[in-house]
Amino acid sequence: MSACTEKPSPPHNRPALLECQVPPRKPPSMTARKLFVTTALPYANGNFHIGHIMEYIQADTWVRAQRMQGNAVNFVGADDAHGAPIMIAAEKAGKTPQQFVADIAAGRKQYLDGFHIAFDNWHNTDAPENHVLAQQIYRDLKAAGFIETRTIEQFFDTEKNMFLPDRFIKGECPRCHAKDQYGDNCEVCSAVYAPTDLINPYSALSGAKPVLKSSEHFFFKLSDPRCVEFLTEWTQDGQHVQPEVANKIKEWFGVRTNPDGTTSEGLGDWDISRDAPYFGIEIPDAPGKYFYVWLDAPVGYLASLKNLLDRRGEDYEAYMADPTLEQYHFIGKDIITFHTLFWPAMLKFSGRKTPTKICVHGFMTVNNGEKMSKSRGTGLDPLKYLGLQMNPEWLRYYLGAKLNGKNEDIDFNPDDFMARVNSDLIGKYVNIASRAAGFIAKRFDGKLGTVSEDGQALLAQLRGQSEAVVQAFENRDTARAVREIMQLCDRVNEYVDANKPWELAKQEGMDARLQDVCTTCIEAFRLLTIYLKPILPAVAEQVEGFLNVAPLQFADAQNLLGAGHAIGLYKHLMQRVDVKQLEALFEAPEPVVEKVLPGGEEIAETIGIDDFAKVDLRIAKIVECKPVEGSTKLLQLTLDVGEGKTRNVFSGISSMYQPEQLQGKLTVMVANLAPRKMKFGISEGMVLAASHADEKANPGIYVLEPFPGATPGMRIH
Repeated sequence: MSACTEKPSPPHNRPALLECQVPPRKPPSMTARKLFVTTALPYANGNFHIGHIMEYIQADTWVRAQRMQGNAVNFVGADDAHGAPIMIAAEKAGKTPQQFVADIAAGRKQYLDGFHIAFDNWHNTDAPENHVLAQQIYRDLKAAGFIETRTIEQFFDTEKNMFLPDRFIKGECPRCHAKDQYGDNCEVCSAVYAPTDLINPYSALSGAKPVLKSSEHFFFKLSDPRCVEFLTEWTQDGQHVQPEVANKIKEWFGVRTNPDGTTSEGLGDWDISRDAPYFGIEIPDAPGKYFYVWLDAPVGYLASLKNLLDRRGEDYEAYMADPTLEQYHFIGKDIITFHTLFWPAMLKFSGRKTPTKICVHGFMTVNNGEKMSKSRGTGLDPLKYLGLQMNPEWLRYYLGAKLNGKNEDIDFNPDDFMARVNSDLIGKYVNIASRAAGFIAKRFDGKLGTVSEDGQALLAQLRGQSEAVVQAFENRDTARAVREIMQLCDRVNEYVDANKPWELAKQEGMDARLQDVCTTCIEAFRLLTIYLKPILPAVAEQVEGFLNVAPLQFADAQNLLGAGHAIGLYKHLMQRVDVKQLEALFEAPEPVVEKVLPGGEEIAETIGIDDFAKVDLRIAKIVECKPVEGSTKLLQLTLDVGEGKTRNVFSGISSMYQPEQLQGKLTVMVANLAPRKMKFGISEGMVLAASHADEKANPGIYVLEPFPGATPGMRIH
C-alpha cells in the first residue's frame, strides 16, 4: 500500500502536493496490460464526502485486481483547484486561493490511508504541469480549427461588480423546469445549456437579478461536423461507456433550444473562457481571459500522471504514445457530459489518445433511498466512521457487495450492513481459518499435511471459479464477485460441518484425517483470500503473514501450499460490527442553540485568547477619502497607522458616507491582514464597520470611531 506525504510548498507558491511513495513493482510480463487509471477530481473547497470514498474504493479495488493479474497500472488523482468558487471561498477565509487549496489538500491523506486507497500520485490542477498541458492542448485545438471567439452577452452581478460564473447563477431549467438549477447544467435531467437559457435567473452570491453585459469569449466547436461524427461513433460503439450511459448521451445529439429561441440539431459549442477576476489558467495571448475550470480540470489527469512519471525519471510523451496503453476514468453520473463529450473531443482533436473507457457509477443513498443529511442523522461521514474505530474493510466489502458496474444508485442500510459483515466476513470467511488453524499449530507443529481425494475435489471447485471471479472484477461487477466468493465459502463451511474437526481431534487414531481436513480448510482459506484481496487488502496482508507466503496474486490460485508447508500462529482477523457503533455513526448532531443579538446575527464560535491575539487592531486616521471610479460601493481610504507611511484601503461604505464625512476622522483597522489585489488596486488592510445581518430589512454600515484621545498606531487590546 502506498503512503502519501506532504510535499513542502514550492517556490511558485502553488498548493502543496501529496506525493505517494509507491513500493517497487515487479516488471510486467510481455503480455501484461499497461493501464492509466483515474478518479474524478474532487473540488478543493471541502473535505471528502462518502460519495468520493465510494468512487475511490471502487477504483482502488479494480486497480488492485489488475495488479494481481500482473498488469502495470498508474493510478492517479488530484484536487480540482480552480474556478470562481475557490476564489470566493478563499477571499472569505482571508487566504490566497493557493493557500486555501493547500489547506484542503493537507486533509486528504487521513481519508485515503484510512480506507486503504492507494493512489500512486495525488496532485492538483494549479500545478505547473497542468498549466503547460492545458495551454498546449488549447493551442493544438486552435491550430486544428476548433476554437473561435464570439462576443456574447453574459450575466453580470451589479452588486458584486463581476461577471457571474455558471455555478453562481441559478434558475429554472429550460428543459425540465426544475427549480434552483445551476447555470451550466441541470442536476435533475442532466441537460446542458447556457446560463442565459435559465428561466428567472438570479445571482447565487447576492440574490440579485443579474443583467446582461457583453464580453468576448472563446468557444470549442463541438458542433463541427468532424466532432459530431467522432463523438457519435465514440459514445455509441458499445466500447467506451456503459449501455445505459450511451442511451443518455444519445439524447444530447437531438433537438436543442438555442438562447435566441430557435432550435438546432446536435451538439452546441462549448464556452471555454471566463473573465477576470478568476482563479485559473490564463488563455494564451488573451489578457484577462482564463480557461473555464472544466477545460483544465480533466487535463489534471494527465498532469498528475506526468508529475508521477517525471519523478520516476520516465518519459511521459513516450508513455502516452504507446498504442497498447489503456486509459480508464472512474466518475459519478453527475459529470457524464464533461467526460463523454468534452474530454474525448479535446483529446481527439488536439492529437492525443482518447479514453479506453469511462466507468460511471451512481450515487449513494441511505435507508432505502433516502438522501443523506447530516442534520437528520442520515449522513455517513467518512471521518466519523473511522473515528468510531469501525473497520474500513467492512465498508469496502459492503460497497463491493453492492456495486455492479452500472451507473445505478446504491443504498447503505445499517441493518443490512451489519448482517452482511457479520454473516459473510466473520461467519463464513474468517471462521474457516479460526476453525482449523489451532489444530494445525497444536497437533502438527504448524505444518500442513496431504490433502485427500474429497479435499482435492473441494479445492478444485474453488480453483475452477478463478476465471469467473477475475472477470467479475474486470467488469467492475464486484457484487457478482462477492456472490461467487460467498458461495465458495458456503461449500467450504459445508465441508467443515460434514467432517467436524473438533470431533476428529477427540478420536484416537484420527490424527491423519484431522490434519487432512484442517489442511484442506487452510488451503481453501488461502484461495478465498486471493479472491477477496482486491476488496480486503489489509486482511489479505495479515493472512499472507499468517500463512508465511509472498503477496498473493490471482495466478497463485492454480497451486496449493503443499504438505510440509509451515504456517504461523493464527490471530483473529476481524471483529463483528457492534450495533452501538452504527447507532453512533448515524446519530444526529446536537441542535445548535443560536445566540442571536439585536443585530440579527448569531455569535460566532468561541475562540481562545491566542486566536484573538493574532488579529492586530490599530487606531488609524483617515488622511484622505475619495470615491472609486467604476464602483458604486467602494471608497478609497488613505490611512495613517503610525508607521511613518500611509496605507491604501478599499471599503464598501459609499452607500452611507460621503468622502468629506470621513476625511480627518479616526477609525479602527485590521493592520496585519494580508494585502489583497483588487480590480482597482491593492487593499492593505480592513476598516472595521458594523451592520445588521439582514441588510435588506436593516440597511446601514457604520464605521467604528474611537473616543477622543486615541492616536494613530495605538493597538487595541
